[in-house]
Amino acid sequence: QVQLVESGGGSVQAGGSLRLSCEISGYTYSRYCKGWFRQAPGKEREGVAVIDSDGRTRYADSVKGRFTISKDNAKNTLYLQMNSLKPEDTAMYYCVADTNSGGSCGPSVLDGYGVNSWGKGTLVTISS
Repeated sequence: QVQLVESGGGSVQAGGSLRLSCEISGYTYSRYCKGWFRQAPGKEREGVAVIDSDGRTRYADSVKGRFTISKDNAKNTLYLQMNSLKPEDTAMYYCVADTNSGGSCGPSVLDGYGVNSWGKGTLVTISS
């Protein structure tokens, strides 16, 4: 069972930046899809970005060009660099994994299909 622990959330003004981190442990097989989801108050969870074992990335349209997902395999850590933040980015951000993916990220993973592991989340608040 993989454990995912997020950090780095906080409150910033619109236009600012934050970097989220996710420490990953408890799963020795490293070739699986990892990513970030978020849930804003009163809204459903949505996929933000995913990265496969070869470093290929995919983003939600709402964050393309502003957010960057990356990973450090040596540190077992996943990152989400968020720039040009907007008030609508305010949400709880969750680190996620699909440990059954076999290395790639499925075509519908940003819709939640295949995601089987979730962290507890870190709160990001953007003020205007």
